[in-house]
Amino acid sequence: MKYLGIDWGKSKIGLAIGDDELKIASPFNIISKFNELINIIKKEKINKVVLGNPIKMCGTNKDCLAEYIQFYQRLKKHVGVELIDERLTTKQALVLIRELKYSKKEDSVSAMLILQSYFDRI
Repeated sequence: MKYLGIDWGKSKIGLAIGDDELKIASPFNIISKFNELINIIKKEKINKVVLGNPIKMCGTNKDCLAEYIQFYQRLKKHVGVELIDERLTTKQALVLIRELKYSKKEDSVSAMLILQSYFDRI
């Protein structure tokens, strides 16, 4: 199966890709439009999406944006979606970028961390 990790944001969406054979996530792309995402899902033959769930450090997501919920609902109509806690992924991504002099943008690295976290659990 092919997987797509998503770090959702209002203005940009970080993407990572991987499969259940190798179970290694790699930064893929940064997009800004939902239609771009659907095209990538079709083109790359994605079987499942792992979407970062913006849970606050206190353990709730009651302040979750309406846009995120709308995005999640729309996405579920196109592909299977698994939600995963994304706490601290942006901070981890920034550390990786800085320490490894990694040239990818933080949003796709955050998506990679989200997807890799999922792979590590399955």
